[in-house]
Formats: sequence, C-alpha cells, structure tokens
Amino acid sequence: MAASTQAPNAWRVLALLFAANLLNFFDRTLPAVVAEPIRREWGLNDFELGLISTSFVLVYAVAGLPLGRWVDHGSRRVVLALGLAVWSLFTGLAGLASTFVAFLWLRAMVGIGEASYAPAANSLVGDLFPSARRARAVGLFMLGLPMGLLITYFAVGPIVTAFQSWRAPFYLAAIPGLLLAFACLRIREPARGAADAIAADRAPPPRPFRALMRIPTLWCLVGSGLSINFAAYAANAFLVPLFMRHFGLALTPAANLTGLICGATGLLALPLGGWIADKLHQRSERGRLRFGAYCLALAAVGTTLALTVGADSAFWFTLWFALGWLCYFAYYPCVYPALHDVVEPRLRGRAMALYFAAMYLLGGAAGPLVVGGLSDHLATQAMHAAGATVVSEAHKAAGLFDAMALVPVMLAITAAFVLLAMRSFPADARAMRGAVSPQA
Repeated sequence: MAASTQAPNAWRVLALLFAANLLNFFDRTLPAVVAEPIRREWGLNDFELGLISTSFVLVYAVAGLPLGRWVDHGSRRVVLALGLAVWSLFTGLAGLASTFVAFLWLRAMVGIGEASYAPAANSLVGDLFPSARRARAVGLFMLGLPMGLLITYFAVGPIVTAFQSWRAPFYLAAIPGLLLAFACLRIREPARGAADAIAADRAPPPRPFRALMRIPTLWCLVGSGLSINFAAYAANAFLVPLFMRHFGLALTPAANLTGLICGATGLLALPLGGWIADKLHQRSERGRLRFGAYCLALAAVGTTLALTVGADSAFWFTLWFALGWLCYFAYYPCVYPALHDVVEPRLRGRAMALYFAAMYLLGGAAGPLVVGGLSDHLATQAMHAAGATVVSEAHKAAGLFDAMALVPVMLAITAAFVLLAMRSFPADARAMRGAVSPQA
C-alpha cells in the first residue's frame, strides 16, 4: 500500500487499538483495586487473592496459542471485535458473582476474550508501521496500559463509594467495550508484510513453530516477558492492599497512589521511551535493546529503595517506586519492536501468542500467586516472632511488605534477558529480512 494512503489509515487504526488497549487494562485491573473489600466479604487470604489474577492469566495464556494461529490466517478485525465483546460481557457478569469460585470462573472467561487482543493488535501494528517508526507506534499503542491503570485506580474508588458496592465498577466497565467491538469491525486492514516491503502472498514456513524456535533473540525476549510480567502482575495485584495495610490508608487514597505509580509514570515513559528507542535504533541495531536493559536495571534499583522505607513514609515509598516504574515502562517500546524485527509478518501472530503464553502462564500467573503465598508465610512467621497465636492485620501487613521484595529481583532478571537478546538481535533481524539464512 502506498505511503500516502497507508499513513492516515495507520494512525486511525492505532487510535482505535489504543482505546481498546485502555479498556483491556481497565477491565484486567479492576479486581486489584477492590481486592480488600473482596477479601473481607469472602474471608480470603493473600494466596486466594492471588488466585483471582492467576485464574484470568492461566486462561489468557493457553487461549492465546490457537487464537494466534487464527490471527495469522484470518481477519484480524473480526478477532479484535469478538475478543472485545467476550471480555466486556464477562467483566459485567463478574459483578453478579455470589461466591468466590463463581467469581474466579467468570474472570477466567474474561481471559479468553482478552487473549485474542494482543496477537491481533500487535500483528496490525507491525504491518502499519515500518521498523524505523515502530517503537514510537508501540509506545503510543501501549499508552493504553498506563491510562487504563490510571483511570482504574482513580475512578474505581469513587464509584465504589458512590454505589456502596465493589460490584458496581464491573457493571459499568462492560458498556464501552461492547460499543468499541462494533468499531473494530470497520478497521481497514493493511496487507501482511506491507510495512516491511514483503509480498503479501509470501508463504510462511511449513513448520511455523519450528521456525520460531530457531530464532535465539525470540527466546531471550520470551524469558524477559516471563520475568517482567511476574513483577508487573505482583505489583498491580498487591500495591493497593500494601498501601492499605502497611501505610494505613483508605481504599481511595491507596488506589490513587497506586495509579500514580502504575499509570501516571507510563504516560511519560512510553512516548518518550519510544522516541529515544527509535533514535538509538537508527544509530545502532543494538541501541534499542541496550537502552531497555539499562532502564530495567534502574527500575530494580528504584523499587528496591522503595522497600527500605518505614510504615510512616508513604511519600518516599511512592516516590521511589514511581521512579522505578517510570524506567520499567521502557521495556515495551524496546522489546515489542524487536519481536517484529526478528519474526516475519506471517508468523507474528503465532510469535506474539507464544511470547504472551510464556509471559502470562509462567510470569503473570506466578507473580500474584507466589507473592501472595510468600506474604501468608511471612505473616505467619511474624505472628510466631511476636509470640501471638492468631495472624493479625499487622502481621499480614509485615508479610506483604517483605514479600514484595520479589518485584525488584524479577526486574533485574528481565534486564539480564534483554542484554542477552541484544547479542543475537542483529543476525536474527538480517535473517528475517532474507539477507542471511536463519541460524539453527
């Protein structure tokens, strides 16, 4: 498609994908904001709170694999529209759950709808924007993540207060998603490979997953996805409860501070990080990934410093954790474009599904569950150390605060994976372009 006609369509589609991505993360984050009311209503511990996120993530990861194949062969706009409709419908139904088990099942169904979104949206972005401008496009597309979180953390508290129910936000969240599903059906899809000057009728390899396994950079980036999502999902699941327990805040201020950390930082980091990443990529093939690795190392430092403050220092905790999370967001405009650069267009749906399967099945599912289980264990230890016989709210606060130390550890591991990917990236990018044969 000619550049003169492709560019306007590219930005229109990107705006729609951004809006859907915002709803994606709004719906996904809802349970984390109302975690404490849910815990009290059904008498849950932190491990069970972690199960809420894990039930969603497990289904999300498994469903993404067949949906990724559908993305590579079928209409991406249809995949997007159906996914939006399904996850919005079940988000609303989750508000009707009368038991914890029913709530888990309904959140798992939300995962099926959302699993279709990432492969289809990323495949479209890869075909709408060339490599030189792809990091900026990804940065703008991924603004849906922090904006979705920001709206969730700032709006849900007042909604709960106004309706005197933690269920109300689930009902309201379903409406815009169903409307946006209709808009997705009007997307004008680009030809596959258009942005990379690859013929649309070029056939994919006969054994696509074997072809993907022969890309060393892809596997390093899959490892980075696992560790980054462990950290991200643990933070998103437990920051609001941490502010409420450890620092003694009410739901709304706790959610607002979490919104500043997890949402506001991304509004600056994603577009700025995308711009810097593209500039560095133009100077050096490894520049984009090197920048991402250094930012992730700084993210580990910032979050570590946050976990050294006392219970009377909510301000300093917020400041240090927010600085760390500002650096964390550089991951997306650095790594997502690299995935496009090493995987040919007709395999990108499968590649993104594989990446997200590991990212969520082994990372996002494990993060809340492991941190929640460790929190319960450390709370019990705190009870024994105090000579008590019952785990109090103070013990639970101490256990959760200490368990959150896993977040900076996983951010540091992510930095190491991105550095490893940087070494094999130039050869794999040339192989994708057909300049050399893929390495076995």
